[in-house]
Amino acid sequence: MQIDNPKILSVVAMRAERDRLVADGKTLVFTNGCFDILHRGHVTYLTFARNQGDALVVGLNTDASVRANKGDDRPINSEDDRAFVLGSLRAVDYVVLFGDGLGALCERTRGGGESWRARGAGGHGGRPLDDQHH
Repeated sequence: MQIDNPKILSVVAMRAERDRLVADGKTLVFTNGCFDILHRGHVTYLTFARNQGDALVVGLNTDASVRANKGDDRPINSEDDRAFVLGSLRAVDYVVLFGDGLGALCERTRGGGESWRARGAGGHGGRPLDDQHH
């Protein structure tokens, strides 16, 4: 039985959703990572990030980018499995797979809402998105 997760979006679909949220005056929070072996620290961090705004987007490294960053024996769990698990968390509103960069997701948000990018899965800081590629 195939179970779809409507929280998993393409970059194009997420950009459209971002524009809709901003037009509604919402604050969109963004963070990214591998989330290969999900643990309590990840869930605590994601909950903190979600509490910084109205919706949380998790940019999830593709299998190829995890291998490039962490070695040939990673990831342990496939990108499809990691995306599904993240999308099943209450704190996560959207999951988007990415490989080489986050520019398409991290462009400065224009309009009503101020967007934030939570910093690294090990920290609890956040800052407004800027025009730099993260």
